[in-house]
Amino acid sequence: MESQMITDKNIEDFQRDGAVVIRGALMDWVDTMRAGVERNMSNPSQYASENAVSEGRFFDDYVNWTRIPEFERIVRESPVAKLAAQAMRSNTAQFFHDHVLVKEPGTPKPTPWHQDGPYYFVEGEQTASFWIPLDPVRDNSLRFIAGSHKWDRMVRPVSWADDSDFYEDKRDWLPVPDPDTNPGDMKVLEWEMEPGDAVIFDFRTAHGARGNFSPNRRRALSLRWIGDDARYVERPGRTSPPFPGHEMKAGHKLREDWFPVIWSTE
Repeated sequence: MESQMITDKNIEDFQRDGAVVIRGALMDWVDTMRAGVERNMSNPSQYASENAVSEGRFFDDYVNWTRIPEFERIVRESPVAKLAAQAMRSNTAQFFHDHVLVKEPGTPKPTPWHQDGPYYFVEGEQTASFWIPLDPVRDNSLRFIAGSHKWDRMVRPVSWADDSDFYEDKRDWLPVPDPDTNPGDMKVLEWEMEPGDAVIFDFRTAHGARGNFSPNRRRALSLRWIGDDARYVERPGRTSPPFPGHEMKAGHKLREDWFPVIWSTE
């Protein structure tokens, strides 16, 4: 099976729904990604978290691509940057950060419904996260609320550990949605996936995941990208990731020595 590149319909679906699956997009890079995840788990960063689960293990860590050579290869050499630019309809793809998420077998803790955007210090119409499973996923895949990237307010960001407010301010956030118990007119998208498939989703698309009740690990690598219109924005507290000492100002493009442009039409 050859890696599938993005189609016009994929791009239209992404723009309309805020999420789309690309089959086999990174199938040639699965072994490299698995090696990077193992290296990361054996040598976690200061940002690594075990997410306080009562059963199993839910490990995550981010911003490791400059010290994990397998991740840097994926960012710089794989087709992911070009795919991101095409999905975003952007002339450039600037790398924001990597994120490893591993749910071991028998880890019932779900990933709460949330949008990534409020946790980040960047905003724009052109953003794209890749979620790439390194093991087959069935019920433990990511789930998305179609069209939520176009909501007029952002979802309240919370701590995954205890559901407390992530920021101290009490701005007019949307309540955390629950399409399972209160579906309303929310349409949930989810896909069974194989290693090397990729879901691309907007930073503003609400998403979550069930616990891992399967007998297999659920390893995933996320790669976050921004496009032409993305700009630094001030948040009312420490962002996730925080990137201390960045010295950027509101309205500025992200500094390219920290967040390199990997693909460009020029």
